[in-house]
Amino acid sequence: MPTPTTLKDWEALVKKQQNLQDLYASLSKENLEGLEVRPIYARGQENLVEIPRIEESSVLVAAYHESLEQDVYSFSLENNVEGLSDKTLFITSKALCEHILTDSNRVFPLVEVFDPITQKLNEQLGKEFLAKKFQRAFCIDLSLYQNAGATSVQQLSIGLAKLKEVLEVFGPKSLDQILFKTAVGQNYFFEIAKLRALKLLFNQLAKEYAATGVPYVFAQTSDRNKSAFDQENNLIRSSLELSAAMIGGADALFSNDYKLENSEALSREIGFKQQVVLAYESLINVFDDASGGSYYVEDLTRQLCEKAWDAFLEIEQNGGYEKAFESGQIQKQIYAAALKEQQWFEEGKIKLIGVNLYPKREPTKEAQSLYDVSLIKAVRLSEQFE
Repeated sequence: MPTPTTLKDWEALVKKQQNLQDLYASLSKENLEGLEVRPIYARGQENLVEIPRIEESSVLVAAYHESLEQDVYSFSLENNVEGLSDKTLFITSKALCEHILTDSNRVFPLVEVFDPITQKLNEQLGKEFLAKKFQRAFCIDLSLYQNAGATSVQQLSIGLAKLKEVLEVFGPKSLDQILFKTAVGQNYFFEIAKLRALKLLFNQLAKEYAATGVPYVFAQTSDRNKSAFDQENNLIRSSLELSAAMIGGADALFSNDYKLENSEALSREIGFKQQVVLAYESLINVFDDASGGSYYVEDLTRQLCEKAWDAFLEIEQNGGYEKAFESGQIQKQIYAAALKEQQWFEEGKIKLIGVNLYPKREPTKEAQSLYDVSLIKAVRLSEQFE
């Protein structure tokens, strides 16, 4: 057979080698996002625009510990620490956000300006954060939705809807004050595409206000796919997630503790060193858009953008994010997605080594018992087996 030069040539070669009658029916794989994933890709539509980020390279963030002060330049901070200077600080508590000084450090709040219970935009808190002169005043937290089992499309559309709420109150100038806090899951290429889509959708909404901008993206590892069994496996899962975040163009990275509820100083330090090894031995954290031009990733990104934009428009047609949350629409949609993912996990379509594969454990709980249709709460898939 001559050397393949066109898509049809490649299709013919694969069909012959794999002895397949229908290439796409045999090799296509179902996914929870409802995206079309093909076995072979070729240049189709024009590549998407290059997707920049704010930081020159992904900022590596450690949970604060005094032993790290001399060697680490970026910390996640819940309580105040005296004497820190020339650091980048990501603040995780509302109380500290309201009292911390920003004179000698770069400070980013990871506290949303949406009420955690009602999800209404807290305009007064937003004004306070603006007055504090944080690097970015308005955090939109999408990590809970990922850890609660929401699809990428749901995470993106909710992020857009919450962004619109901010723009309606604070105007287009607030685009330069947006920070998205995200969680990166185990579906490697889908997660890369999710981060790219987040930036493209941000720009698409900005154009509706005759403005432009680039969001700051803080990415952390997911808890959704972590297990209490063989916790060292969680380190490998986290490494893949951090890699996806770097390639996807995250501005800052944070590793949640692989030991889950048994967190200790050493386990937190090991999680941070994952970032260091990836950054300094692979250098994948220095590119603006490392996966740009990949036919597969470009296609996934485009599909996520289209689906998330449509879902966002549906939220807006029903009165916007606050009304959708108040009516329970958002909760119901995430509940349905989370339950389906949990069922796939129980059936073995989604695999976690040491839980439902090598060794295969038996469920100890019903899938439905882990979720509440009226609440958005973080649930680990492996909880059904623990």
